[in-house]
Amino acid sequence: MTHFQTFAHLSTIDLGAPRPKPTTLTGNQFEASVALFKSNDGLMEIGVWECTPGRFTAVRDTMSETCHIVSGHVTLHGPEGRAQEVRAGEVLVLPKGWRGEWELHSTTRKLYVMHQDAT
Repeated sequence: MTHFQTFAHLSTIDLGAPRPKPTTLTGNQFEASVALFKSNDGLMEIGVWECTPGRFTAVRDTMSETCHIVSGHVTLHGPEGRAQEVRAGEVLVLPKGWRGEWELHSTTRKLYVMHQDAT
């Protein structure tokens, strides 16, 4: 039997201990996350992530990512020079192949869905 799952209070769910952000461009940036669901085939993951202010690179060569910003304020910078602010309550989609930078103006928490194509 397949059962549904629910998750409440994404703004306060425990993410575990923060660790240094490996792709930071500004230094002294920390992140934490917890996976809430992983599909049996490994192609989809849903979780919550939080990171302290700063700027970092992101590459989505093998997957797409959909994010709902739970709290915080970011500016996404695309490779073509486009910049877009995203705030709490808004949703963004990073399609497979996207490369760019996240600039976090405040500590930011997001609900994410990572999706890989089946091979």
